[in-house]
Amino acid sequence: MYSPTTRLLTILELLQSHHQMSGAEIARRLEVSARTVRRYIVMLQDMGIPIEAVRGSAGAYYLRRGYKLPPLMFSDAEAVALTLGLRMIRTVEMPSEVAAIEGALAKIERVVPEQVLEQVRGVQGAMYSYGAPRPSQLRVRFVAQLGVAARQGRRVFLRYADLSGNLSSRAFDPYGIVCHEGNWYTPGYCHMRSALRIFRIDRIATLDLLDEPFVRPVGFDALQHVISAFATMPGAYSVAILLRGSIEQVRQVLPPEAGALEETADGVIWRRETNELTRTAQLLLSLELSVTILQPPELSEIMRGLAAKALRIADRQR
Repeated sequence: MYSPTTRLLTILELLQSHHQMSGAEIARRLEVSARTVRRYIVMLQDMGIPIEAVRGSAGAYYLRRGYKLPPLMFSDAEAVALTLGLRMIRTVEMPSEVAAIEGALAKIERVVPEQVLEQVRGVQGAMYSYGAPRPSQLRVRFVAQLGVAARQGRRVFLRYADLSGNLSSRAFDPYGIVCHEGNWYTPGYCHMRSALRIFRIDRIATLDLLDEPFVRPVGFDALQHVISAFATMPGAYSVAILLRGSIEQVRQVLPPEAGALEETADGVIWRRETNELTRTAQLLLSLELSVTILQPPELSEIMRGLAAKALRIADRQR
């Protein structure tokens, strides 16, 4: 928690979502003292918020029945972050939530100012995903700027850090925003290299929108470009899996971008290059086909670890 205003709003949200909550629990969540919580409660009551107190050693607070919070206000960055989050939830393919997500996105578009609307639409129109994201140092501001640049066809100037942390500067034409197996990328034309390049967004140190226009190649598919690039890029691990089934059966359960398939007398060998084996192991667990790991041995160790974890969870009793 940060400012007193933020803490006051947080208390309101907590009381709105719970029948009642003790002062000690509120203090724990806000990381403040119980005395500070009491002071905030008095401040809210002075504003006319009908907060009632339950007396006793474990005193608690609750909102009077029927009270609803006024409409929430979001900053520009918060509106873009919400859009980014909703877009990612939509890629998880939960059919029951599609209408709610689309409704929320439409409401955001209706109420945000014009300059924020362009960022929101930029993120929506330029973002693609293959695999859920993982926590990173991603800057939402850069995602918004790249979305606007891709949507409007505007060149950007960025400083980028390589794996060793060395910075280089370049003009770049972003063709989209892609979340691929947990990391965020922007594919496009690099003017320093005079070629198509893919940059990890969390390695961008600075980024500025320029007034120089560019024309995105007709038919360019940002998602497929990133997927194809990583499928042929040497990784830390060369994976080979024997799947017992026909090539048609395997194609039904593995997307084309998952890797190369080789039909043999024993089944289908699935090959791919990757820097991270856990996601491959999780995918194998979801397959109904018989699976034999040919390489690497590290993948077998990860599978054993997942199996042990599953057994611990299954055997755990309340």
